[in-house]
Amino acid sequence: MKHFQQDLVEVYAYQLAKEGKSYCGDSYYYTATDEYFLCVLADGLGSGQYAFEASFAVAEAVKNNADKDVDSLMKHCNEVLVQKRGAAVAVLKVNLKEKEFAYSCVGNIRFYLYTPSGKLTYPIPVTGYLSGRPQTFRTQCFPYEPGSKFLLHSDGLRTSNSKALLRSCCSIEMIANELKNEEYLNADDSTFIIGSLH
Repeated sequence: MKHFQQDLVEVYAYQLAKEGKSYCGDSYYYTATDEYFLCVLADGLGSGQYAFEASFAVAEAVKNNADKDVDSLMKHCNEVLVQKRGAAVAVLKVNLKEKEFAYSCVGNIRFYLYTPSGKLTYPIPVTGYLSGRPQTFRTQCFPYEPGSKFLLHSDGLRTSNSKALLRSCCSIEMIANELKNEEYLNADDSTFIIGSLH
């Protein structure tokens, strides 16, 4: 499990390839500056090497364009998937000074944000996947409170209690360990990224 921390954000990330596969079809990337936290999660269609190549291209596109807004990043992600397998893609960019975030997703990646005051934000993704074809994106912007927790995961994590875990008083490290120990993680390529925003 990977751990990242700076003044205003803390993140744990965990990834597991589908049972018996040497390649994980999911890829992710995150980075933080004093101004923003940026995260992308891509789930390549199917599994194995071609799924990995598609999702990795998406992660690299975001890494190489980290200063762009979410709409632009989604367009870059779509462009790099021409003649590749295709991928479900979610991009999260948090403005750490303004305490707001922008989020866009195409495909079956889940995102939850839970605030200390008890509000759960769950943006609905656009159905389908990115493949280089013309695609509609829906970027949504939301405010958040300091101390909010978020969870981003691919569909390989089949948990029914993610909302309850976020609502709990547990630290994100404890929640990450709980998710990591789910017995059905290896039914598919699985990735989760859990974090707190201060």
